[in-house]
Amino acid sequence: MDLLPFVVDVPEPELDDLRRRVRATRWPDPATEPGWGQGVPLGAMQDLARYWVDGYSWRRLERRLAELEQVRVRVDGLDLHVLHVRSARPDATPLVLTHGWPGSFLEFLDVVGPLTAPPDDEPAFHVVVPSLPGYGFSERPRAPGWGIGRIARAWAELMAGLGYERYGAAGGDWGTSISTLLGLQDPEHVVGLHLTPPLVDPDPAADDLTEAERADLAAREGGVEGSAYSAVHATRPQTLAYGLTDSPVGLAAWMFEKLAAWSDHGGDPLEALSRDQVLDDVTLYWLTGTAASSTRLYAASIRTVERWMTTPPRPEEVVHVPVGAAIFRDNPRPSQRWAQRRYADIRYWGTPARGGHFPALEQPGLYVDELRASFRAILAG
Repeated sequence: MDLLPFVVDVPEPELDDLRRRVRATRWPDPATEPGWGQGVPLGAMQDLARYWVDGYSWRRLERRLAELEQVRVRVDGLDLHVLHVRSARPDATPLVLTHGWPGSFLEFLDVVGPLTAPPDDEPAFHVVVPSLPGYGFSERPRAPGWGIGRIARAWAELMAGLGYERYGAAGGDWGTSISTLLGLQDPEHVVGLHLTPPLVDPDPAADDLTEAERADLAAREGGVEGSAYSAVHATRPQTLAYGLTDSPVGLAAWMFEKLAAWSDHGGDPLEALSRDQVLDDVTLYWLTGTAASSTRLYAASIRTVERWMTTPPRPEEVVHVPVGAAIFRDNPRPSQRWAQRRYADIRYWGTPARGGHFPALEQPGLYVDELRASFRAILAG
């Protein structure tokens, strides 16, 4: 497998064009009610846009990325962008970390150092962070067929090509599904999984539901209100793409709403994620032109994930490799006994007090603690 060094260096005219487009935004009327109930408030979006033009620095992010090894590698006919940072520890465990939407490989930047260079009494990892096909600097598929199953097979090929015979897998959002499928498809090489959270069906008919299980059922029902984005991604990604590809503020609003709604904060999304973190992610999507290609994964795979979350697993879908889980303040928040039906060998179950859907980005210290706890239990046998 050929590994081609990759350096992020966006031409200045592209950044100038981005700023020009943001300045030229045609703004809508404000919502007819206060708060976020109708989407991102006009004032919040205008504040973010002003900072994007006058305060934000993409070059700052490029300098940080230049300190980490990045490669392009061809897997299953696509050129994939991969962040690959080896540990100096001889006992390090290879680990593939997988992001989702509206996330990116940038989610894991703050955890690479602690995972590759931990204290002597903590497990160490060789960290591999691929960008999903059609996301970030990975190539965009030109034909259908790139669902979570094919991506998992590509990850297995990638890890083998990097020389890793045994490896762990971790992720959230799409990363949960892809890591789960790695455990199913490549169990002879996967030492274990760390999931945030595992995706499982509830058991609402049980007559001994715990308070936490009742809360999870209520949250799942309430989450339907914010799921229209998923239906659009799965059914009309091309129509959506014209607006998101032409308007940087349109793209930012589409992503910022979910970054805000899914993070763990006390009412102000920027308590959980800084403006720079939000705009790093949005700018990556803008500069790579991946508004359309990133959403097409929903058309390929969202029905599979929805089935996992609503029906009991088929026998062939039960995962037997060891699993650790961290249930952050997210939706869903399944119970361990529900998860046990799909994940037969759960070694660790954590419930951190802080952190939402993007835990590595929001609470990198807690995320590292939970991942280490999972793999301590997994590697202990």
